[in-house]
Amino acid sequence: MERGGERGGGEQVAGQERGAGGLRLRREIGLWSGVSLIIGSMVGSGIFMSPQGILVYVGSPGASLVVWAVCGLLATLSALCFAELGALVPESGGEYAYILHTFGSLPAFLVIYSFVLVGRPASIAAISLSFAEYAVAPFYPGCSSLPQAVLKSMAVTCILLLLLVNCWSSKLATQLNDVCTVAKVFSLLVIVVGGVVVLGQGRGRTEALLSAFHNTTQQTGRISMAFYQGLWCFDGWNTLNYVLEELKNPQQNLVWALVIAIPLVTGLYLLVNISYLLVLSPNEILSTDAMAVSWGNQVLGAWAWLVPLAVALSTFGSAHGTFFSGSRVCYVAAREGHMPRLLSMVHTRRLTPTPALVFTTAVTLVLVIPGNFSNIVNFFSFLAWVTYGATFSCLLYLRMKKKNLPRPYKVPTVIPVVVLLASLYLVLAPIMDHPQIEFLYIFLFLLSGFLVYFLFVYFQHQPQCLQTATLHLQLLLEVAPATKNVG
Repeated sequence: MERGGERGGGEQVAGQERGAGGLRLRREIGLWSGVSLIIGSMVGSGIFMSPQGILVYVGSPGASLVVWAVCGLLATLSALCFAELGALVPESGGEYAYILHTFGSLPAFLVIYSFVLVGRPASIAAISLSFAEYAVAPFYPGCSSLPQAVLKSMAVTCILLLLLVNCWSSKLATQLNDVCTVAKVFSLLVIVVGGVVVLGQGRGRTEALLSAFHNTTQQTGRISMAFYQGLWCFDGWNTLNYVLEELKNPQQNLVWALVIAIPLVTGLYLLVNISYLLVLSPNEILSTDAMAVSWGNQVLGAWAWLVPLAVALSTFGSAHGTFFSGSRVCYVAAREGHMPRLLSMVHTRRLTPTPALVFTTAVTLVLVIPGNFSNIVNFFSFLAWVTYGATFSCLLYLRMKKKNLPRPYKVPTVIPVVVLLASLYLVLAPIMDHPQIEFLYIFLFLLSGFLVYFLFVYFQHQPQCLQTATLHLQLLLEVAPATKNVG
């Protein structure tokens, strides 16, 4: 690994395209593609699986709807804070870039260490496993449990297909995301309209809504775990910050994309949950592992097969959005010297971050093998909100210490304060209310990051074999160093 920023801008490589400062990623994402990327990353497996988990933790349908609404509000406020940080630091990388520019190298490395090795691959793995479950289910009618080997083989196929598309063309990847987003929004609208039809026919189960808050839990730990499940469904609200250098007119389009996409998704989520409650009883919701399929069997009849197909497309699109943005963070971290130099390179003709895509794929495949959906959600959510809390503190720090920085966009100070307090609650409440051994593993994992940082980044220890491997892989993958695209 190397310390420092841009590298290799002066190298000549046959056939490569160049900007004013060297090889760069293209700005392929417009406003509506940005909206599509956010929606595509947010709407995935969660809305079809997490309603059950939220109901288990909070105990009542009314409280579960409140959790969904608060999660949407929290995601919106968080995204507005990230929009201001994106204007101050107009680079790809999201929270990694903001922490790096505010608090320095070590905190930023710990962020990228957890993000690249656990956070983002775990998210892709969980979504891919959900995709596999819905894609395989029609071929095993009547089976209570699907063969794990088949499920994981399908998840691996999904991940490898994403790798192929993203390595081939960023524009093709964006177009694929647009198609999947249209399909998933349509599938959610079908569920919403189906609930309205059931209610209009007088077949709706309104008793659950009439006694909506009966049996609501008072335990803070269980409430925080319910928020973990809900916020998992909203994860992706910060996707556009990860790819800011590929966004056209970022100062304007970032904010507009956020204020269009997140409220739209929040409204759809609330309406879909109400439709679930109108069709399925709380006991039916708690006893099914595929809520949308159970809903389809009762409402759509012979057309129920459309539901697993729509959910499979939805989860595939979400996995794609997560994969697309996660590889960019890996690429940015390598460019800053916090990952091996090879990962900061892009293909000389296709202008895609091929090494970062391959690395993200490799780590994700490792996590798919022992993957468990519920454990992955909780583990990822805990790490994510530790990082988000640190990022919100960046905004408050810059408000106090660097008041004169030009701010094209600014949120009221109360917003970063609220989301920072929410982050602290989400991190501390589960530990204080119900300590688990997994939290110790997370702490030890982050502690190991200090050792890796000082050995490979601070003291720049780089084995000769790594340098040789970098050279050979660079030639094999046809990649070259790139520069920042912040103009």
